[in-house]
Amino acid sequence: MDINGASAIVTGGASGIGAAVARQLAAKGATVVVADLNADKGTELANEIGGKFVAVDVTNTDQIEDAVNTAADLGPLRVLVNSAGIGWAQRTIGKDGEYASAHNLDAYKKVIAINLIGTFDAIRIAATAMSRLDPTPTEERGAIVSMASVAAFDGQIGQAAYSSSKGGVVGMTLPVARDLSAVGIRVNTVAPGLIDTPIYGEGEASEAFKAKLGESVLFPKRLGEPDELASMVLELVTNSYMNAEVVRVDGGIRMPPK
Repeated sequence: MDINGASAIVTGGASGIGAAVARQLAAKGATVVVADLNADKGTELANEIGGKFVAVDVTNTDQIEDAVNTAADLGPLRVLVNSAGIGWAQRTIGKDGEYASAHNLDAYKKVIAINLIGTFDAIRIAATAMSRLDPTPTEERGAIVSMASVAAFDGQIGQAAYSSSKGGVVGMTLPVARDLSAVGIRVNTVAPGLIDTPIYGEGEASEAFKAKLGESVLFPKRLGEPDELASMVLELVTNSYMNAEVVRVDGGIRMPPK
């Protein structure tokens, strides 16, 4: 699918993987709506790539609709990339046998609300707008790529909330792709492994920590680069025969229990 002249939305697009995706989409000629909570970084990136920043909390349907309407004003909305997400680490029960020490239920709900429900909400709103478009020469109206994680398959100790949310993203890929096939919208998911993003911090200690993490990767023994994830997203967007797939981009890692 040719995205030159189309518009695209990247949630969580102000930094990390989302920012790399936004840059690569723009390089292919798309006008990108950077949908994020970080106005400073989001605006800076949007200005850099000739796009537009829209403040979006993916738990807020009105803000998602605003991003979709903004994108539609910039060109035919052909692309949605769901990259917004948060993490959380806590064991299911505490060590003292007290109910109060069990996993924080509100935290669990928040992770699900952002990572899973927010992803689905963005899909259903953006796909509705895409469905109104005339099809491209390849008979497509759009392409959607969501970000899961290897934690969907190899969840570690303390990752019940995060793995649940990302497992849900994996699980929705096929049925949503089947739903949207009727209107020519493809749906795929990327499951990243250990990726070098600002979450690991900066400085000598951070670099040493990342090097240690990289030793667990099959090959190459390092963390992945955001651009390596973004290139897969771009392939899933532009390759018209990629549909209903979940692709691991992880250097062959299989996460241990901890």
